Amino acid sequence: MANNQATGFSHEKIETNNFLMIVLILIVVAVGGLVEIVPLFFQKSTTQAAPGLKPYTALQLAGRDVYIREGCYNCHSQMIRPFRAETLRYGDYSKAGEFVYDHPFQWGSKRTGPDLHRVGGKYSDDWHRIHLTNPRDLVPESNMPAYPWLNKATVDPADMAPKMKALRVVGVPYTDDEIAKAGDEVKGRSEMEAVIAYLQVLGTAPANAAAK
Repeated sequence: MANNQATGFSHEKIETNNFLMIVLILIVVAVGGLVEIVPLFFQKSTTQAAPGLKPYTALQLAGRDVYIREGCYNCHSQMIRPFRAETLRYGDYSKAGEFVYDHPFQWGSKRTGPDLHRVGGKYSDDWHRIHLTNPRDLVPESNMPAYPWLNKATVDPADMAPKMKALRVVGVPYTDDEIAKAGDEVKGRSEMEAVIAYLQVLGTAPANAAAK
């Protein structure tokens, strides 16, 4: 009886003390998060690059930045779930090792438009150019915004070397030579070309590995 009363008193004390309840909830969430997240840093499947995966070229990296800037991730995920309906529609399901060079990765769950993880090589460059300039020209029922200004905006070559150096700090294996040539690679290239280059490489790692 005394034990029950003591236990009841403890619960009552916690439940009637807002500050104590908040502190204990934060501790539980923190411990639970660590238990789920920390092991991932030691699994090869989540820390080592998938076969065939290469770091983005300077032009592809510039395109990825435009993709993020324009909020494309708000309507398009890049994560195919391992379910039959998903793989039939989009292709092979996504693996963590395919995203080790993405900072941040573009997984997510919002799909106003289709998932884009396996879009690389699915359409021609001209198709993407027309689609991005005015989606209705190819898909009349599309509600995707048009991005005609990407044809006129150019990539700033001065931005690329600092970005690639920063990514190298977090583990992307760019060489000094790749960083030195980054500005020349994007010089005079439009943001439209950059976005298309990025889209054309998405999800192509398995095909690259198979081709070797």
